[in-house]
Amino acid sequence: MERRYFGTDGMRGRVGRVPMTPDFALRLGWAAGRVLAPGGQGPVIIGKDTRVSGYMFESALEAGLSAAGADIRLLGPMPTPAVAYLTRTFRAAAGIVISASHNPYFDNGFKFFSSEGTKLPDHVELAIEAELERPIETVDSAQIGKAERIHDAPGRYIEFCKSTIPSGTAFHGMKVVVDCAHGASYAVAPSVFEELGAEVVAIGDQPDGFNINEDAGSLHPDNLRTAVLDHRADVGIALDGDGDRVILVDEQGEVVDGDEVLCIIALGRARDGLLNGGVVGTLMSNLGLELALGEQGIPFRRAAVGDRYVMEMLHAEGWTLGGESSGHILCLDRTTTGDGVVSALQVLHIMRRTGQALSGLRRVMTRFPQTLINVPLGGAADRNAVIRADAVAASVRAAERVLGDQGRVLLRPSGTEPLVRVMVEGRDPRQVQEIARGIAEAVRSAAG
Repeated sequence: MERRYFGTDGMRGRVGRVPMTPDFALRLGWAAGRVLAPGGQGPVIIGKDTRVSGYMFESALEAGLSAAGADIRLLGPMPTPAVAYLTRTFRAAAGIVISASHNPYFDNGFKFFSSEGTKLPDHVELAIEAELERPIETVDSAQIGKAERIHDAPGRYIEFCKSTIPSGTAFHGMKVVVDCAHGASYAVAPSVFEELGAEVVAIGDQPDGFNINEDAGSLHPDNLRTAVLDHRADVGIALDGDGDRVILVDEQGEVVDGDEVLCIIALGRARDGLLNGGVVGTLMSNLGLELALGEQGIPFRRAAVGDRYVMEMLHAEGWTLGGESSGHILCLDRTTTGDGVVSALQVLHIMRRTGQALSGLRRVMTRFPQTLINVPLGGAADRNAVIRADAVAASVRAAERVLGDQGRVLLRPSGTEPLVRVMVEGRDPRQVQEIARGIAEAVRSAAG
């Protein structure tokens, strides 16, 4: 069965357009209730970020779930990883997050978690889509689901985050700037670091329903860089709108991206004998990450882009640490999904244990200059056929001979747009740009 609504991370879109309409959310709640909590087998947890449309979708999902006979537990604004955690601790049948992650306020989405706090497998998502095609049938009035609000959810999640580092760890004397992106973490993330002893400067913590991710958070670290320098902070922490990604800023105002965060955690755990196997990145992970891990004898694998695929490869390898350049880090020995606060805590713990500043820790990895060119194709062009064209393949081979083992070429057809992404990495930024432009021109010619 072909997917109609689910993508690699739930559903997402512009509010007012299917699937982000109140009538669709009502049907989705009913379909999810029938598949995930048949016969009222445990409640369904619902959390959301700070978008104004979250009120509408929360009510619609609640009505649909109730009509299917499922009880509901409402969290209000809470990070996506908090919903995953609370789904497990409340022994809930499932968790639902109303969020479009790092997108602007006029988008929204639905993410689902199983009773174990993990993303749903394909067959369960397909079962929900199948139920969406059926007319809603309300259960008998005696079996209609009831809704309750969980008032102590923030405190529960804060304690969980603190538990992911050794109990003796404290951050007294450390100044931390936390950018909450005016999103779901605004009420909990600063408290985590404060309760661990840090002096916290919170920014991006004034959501109004419309400013989520607006010039703030992990996609826009400039304000965080300025705040770190102005407050002479030891580290800056930038979360995205739903709290599952993190980008750091060191005490010198330099951005530390997801690849560098992943490298710091991996090498720290390897030194302590706590790294279970190797590390999983993606096709877009910087070559510097692979080489830094290789120098320490740490295996590295590349999955397709998307935390879902990183997760699949981690399970296949039996490993516990992986992530993406975007800052979506998976520490599966600590939690079941990407968690920006938990990932940041792992780095701060390493800083405190080693006595090193973040600027020193990040030097374990040298980022290779990277150039990415999106090459638009005609609507009728076959993206995969263009990549396989003889002239394109010859251009790539020539580039790889020039770069040797000190560079990398990647061609990726977009899954949603008529274009091919050309990515080149190497030590010489000028050479990287020239090679990328040459390959991009070969792609354009092959596309006609």
